[in-house]
Amino acid sequence: MPGLPARCPRPRDLRRGAVLTWVFLVAVGAAASTGCWDRTGAAATDGAAVLPSVRTSVPAPQPSRPAGTADREAVARAAAEAVAEGKSGKKAAQEVVSRSGDRWGAVYDQGEYAAFAEDLDGRWTGVGLWAGRGRGGRVEVERVQPGGPAARAGLRAGDRLLSVDGHAVTGLAVADVVALLRGAAGTPAVLSLSRNGADFTETLRREQLRAEPVTVRELPGGITVIKVASFTRGSGERVRAAVRAAPAGARLMLDLRGNPGGLVTEAVTAASAFLDGGLVATYDVRGTQRALYAARGGDTARPLVALVDSGTMSAAELLTGALQDRGRAVAVGTRTFGKGSVQMPTRLPDGSVAELTVGTYRTPGGRSLDGAGITPDVPADEGAEERARTVLGGLGVGP
Repeated sequence: MPGLPARCPRPRDLRRGAVLTWVFLVAVGAAASTGCWDRTGAAATDGAAVLPSVRTSVPAPQPSRPAGTADREAVARAAAEAVAEGKSGKKAAQEVVSRSGDRWGAVYDQGEYAAFAEDLDGRWTGVGLWAGRGRGGRVEVERVQPGGPAARAGLRAGDRLLSVDGHAVTGLAVADVVALLRGAAGTPAVLSLSRNGADFTETLRREQLRAEPVTVRELPGGITVIKVASFTRGSGERVRAAVRAAPAGARLMLDLRGNPGGLVTEAVTAASAFLDGGLVATYDVRGTQRALYAARGGDTARPLVALVDSGTMSAAELLTGALQDRGRAVAVGTRTFGKGSVQMPTRLPDGSVAELTVGTYRTPGGRSLDGAGITPDVPADEGAEERARTVLGGLGVGP
């Protein structure tokens, strides 16, 4: 459908231990037939990250709809009938998606869908906090944006969020909480919170914020750590630049822990930093097989370890799987989240947008990550970075 990009999985209800989390990342305007973008994350944020586009497609015989997914014709028909009766097309579509068992399917109104277009370049307007679902269904602050309004006000992870601008958040979907936190720059956001049983109120001013997706630091022993927080626009090239700038003889540590995914094309560009061309992943859209390839000329000689955990998701899993299957990196950490399905949007009669699962993606070795995740080569929980340093110490330097 023109103007709406295909996307790779964005979970509606992501569970990590006892914490229910959801990321809300949206892209608008990419090419529908070739776009592949994913909205994934370890938590919902009043900001976000996004993604699009693929490379090659190979026709398969008979397109089919994967089991456990919603039928887009049925969703569109329900919306059209509701609109004709003067009812909410979005609500009718949501009911069909809910009954279908499509785990990642969702329906958004025009405002919700368009509001996140700015996230494509890692910018957003909000108060700078990530909200997640905690025990008992409570909405909690999972983390705050350094230097943002929430951080300056002293908000911290674990604070319980009670209301935003007088709207109680208990029982709301995390995406709805995100919508309340967003708004025009300079407008006030009155947050009611609770910390250690004591309630308090903070009035914050929404700001235009920007996340730095890639940071680099040096460790003793000639190790360069490249931390990728998310795959927003430009992050892949930043990874390539960091690899090129690493000191001669340096060993590399690619830290993907807590990376919720983002733009699939950026993950492919990041893979190009470590591979000399070749397959990164394949995925299907209603039976049509497509493939993603790395560019040639990457650094294939430096020893490389990829750090992962249960917060490593979607596009970040795609990258890890490629490096692991291609024998380019040793994965160290804990099992990744396991989100590898593909969603595509459909515009409904009332202008809302339904995103429905249409397929899954696989690593170069043919592994499906959806529901399974990636098992690291070297298991490590506490002290994972130290374990990674040990692994790097045992890897030889190529020519």
